[in-house]
Amino acid sequence: MSRRIDIELTSQIGDGSWTWRAAGARQPKGVVDGALVPPGQAVGAILRADVEVGLEGIEVLALTPAKPARSPEKVEGRIEVKGTPKRAPDVSVILAPGSEKRSRRRDEEGDDRPSRGGSRGEGRPARREGPGGGRTGGERPGGSSGPRRSGGGGRPRDGEGRPARGERPVVPTSTVHRNAMLGALRPEQIPVAEQLLRGGLPAVRQAIEAQNVAAKAAGKPAAASAALLAMAEELLPAVKLADWKDRASVAQISGKEYRLRDLRAVVAASRTVILDEEGRGMAKALHDSLDQRTTALRDEWLARISNALNDGRILQALEASIRPPEPGTRCPADLAVRLAAAAGEAMTAELAPEEWLKLLDTVVASPVRRTVKPVGIPADEVAQQAARHAAGSVPALAKLLGLRIPPPPPRRVITGQRLSAAGG
Repeated sequence: MSRRIDIELTSQIGDGSWTWRAAGARQPKGVVDGALVPPGQAVGAILRADVEVGLEGIEVLALTPAKPARSPEKVEGRIEVKGTPKRAPDVSVILAPGSEKRSRRRDEEGDDRPSRGGSRGEGRPARREGPGGGRTGGERPGGSSGPRRSGGGGRPRDGEGRPARGERPVVPTSTVHRNAMLGALRPEQIPVAEQLLRGGLPAVRQAIEAQNVAAKAAGKPAAASAALLAMAEELLPAVKLADWKDRASVAQISGKEYRLRDLRAVVAASRTVILDEEGRGMAKALHDSLDQRTTALRDEWLARISNALNDGRILQALEASIRPPEPGTRCPADLAVRLAAAAGEAMTAELAPEEWLKLLDTVVASPVRRTVKPVGIPADEVAQQAARHAAGSVPALAKLLGLRIPPPPPRRVITGQRLSAAGG
């Protein structure tokens, strides 16, 4: 597909052709046939060019003199003051739909549309009563007139990096290193690198295939697929490094505001690219930051369990143990022993059946379920039946019920295929 750009003639070659570059920039640049250059042009002339961008480079199709820029009309008695133009930020911030910042900005600009944080019922017709007092409007029971949301997304979430209800995360982006990488390439390499940024080698293959189909329909020769793929494989390490550096720089700039899950992904991605000296420094800094944040979360998690045990809040301590900051985090042995002993002592036969069942459900979901030894079971049919069902997870219940203690669950060992517990 052709497009128009302004180019500057930089020099004339002996065979009559001219070298050119994009007006006001170093890239892209190339060579154009002298027959396309309008007569009377000299070095430094700005021309309007119709170009076609392909994987093999940029081809100039036609040249015309660029239209002179219109000067603004001068008003008598008025002096035009031109200040230094502001440079665009290297890191841009994209507000997700429905964010509070966007709502505030819309209110400041005088937009009269209701924001998400405002009342949903403003400007809407009042509730109408149908025959027999039935509700005929779109209002839900409880006074809310907005659309009903499905799923469990309405619950507030806690923990580091998790937005509460009604908040949307801000998604920062950066293209500094990608732009620097593209600026250092030759003109014929830029389209290939852009395809690699879009989707890696599969995107390059798809672009070559689409270009060959278009060339065949136009009666033109097909592109040199092997050469283009070789170029893409040569550029791939530099493209992946620039893309990773942009993500890493955003993580460094955001600090603790960067989500822990995204930080973990950036640190893991550093092992899949060939790092230079700058990249190794960024990777080490991010790895240290990840360690500090995960250690702080682990210490806070263990403190919640210990404080709840010290205050006698056994149920809260068990609930905290169910939600570690990371899937592989485990309680220290001494804290696990304390938690199991406290839970067993709290589960007595004198406890109300409802409270005992609540403790049982939490114990079954906790990481200390197999070491909890309840003191007794309430004389309640529901509690007795629940204890029988949970005996496989809490073996001490089987002893209280006079049942055979079930064996521990088999250890799952996977080495290419699933093996049985007996090693068969």
